[in-house]
Amino acid sequence: MEYIARVEVSLKPGHSDPEGETTKNSLKELNYPVRDVRVSKVYLIRLEASSVEEAESLVDEMCRRLLANPVKDDYKFKVEEKP
Repeated sequence: MEYIARVEVSLKPGHSDPEGETTKNSLKELNYPVRDVRVSKVYLIRLEASSVEEAESLVDEMCRRLLANPVKDDYKFKVEEKP
C-alpha cells in the first residue's frame, strides 16, 4: 500500500533560531504585532509499506537517521494511507 507522511522538524526549546529571529524582525519592521517566529521544516514523503504501523516505523527511523538531529531538533509526523 502507498502512504503519505507529513514530517515536521523544529528546533528544541532553548536553541537559537536565527532564521526565525530575522523573520520576526522583518515582520515587525512591516508593522505586524509579532512576538516570536520559529522556523520548522516540513517533509511530505510518499512511501510503500504493508501496513500503517510499518509506514510509521519507517518514517520514525528516517527521522532518527537523517531528517532530525536529536541533539537540537524535535520531530513529529502523521502517516495516512494515500487515497
